[in-house]
Amino acid sequence: MRTNVYESAVMINAALDDEQIEVVISHIKETITNNGGEIRDTENWGRKRLAYVVKKSKVGYYVIFRFDAPASIVSKLERFYSLDEHVIRFLTIKLDADAIEYLEKNKNSSLADTVIVAEPKLDAPVAELDEIPKEIAK
Repeated sequence: MRTNVYESAVMINAALDDEQIEVVISHIKETITNNGGEIRDTENWGRKRLAYVVKKSKVGYYVIFRFDAPASIVSKLERFYSLDEHVIRFLTIKLDADAIEYLEKNKNSSLADTVIVAEPKLDAPVAELDEIPKEIAK
C-alpha cells in the first residue's frame, strides 16, 4: 500500500495541565500508529496567544505531527480530532516532495547553530565608545 507524508497541526486547549496535554498528544500518536502510520517527528510549540478567541480560549497549545501513512488515515484522524473535546482546531496536509526536501535539509540546522553578526555603528568617535554609561555600569 502506498503511503504519503502528512503534516498535522493541532491546537489543544491550553487551560489543561501539562500532564493532560501530554495524554492528548500520546492519544494522537497512538491513533496515527494504530491506523498504519509511522511518525517522523513531532514539534511542540507550546502555549501561544491566539489572534482571536476560539471556542472561548485566548491561548492554545500547538503541536505539529509529521508522519508517513496511507491516505485512509486522514479521515480517521480528523474524526478523532473532531470528537476530542480538548482539540480546539486542527489542519492536516499532504506534503509534496519540495516540502519534504526542505524539512530534511533544515532538520539538522537549528537556531543555536545560526550566528547573527551585527555590524557596529561607528558614528561616535572611538574615545566615546570606550566609556561606559553610568546606567549600565551599576
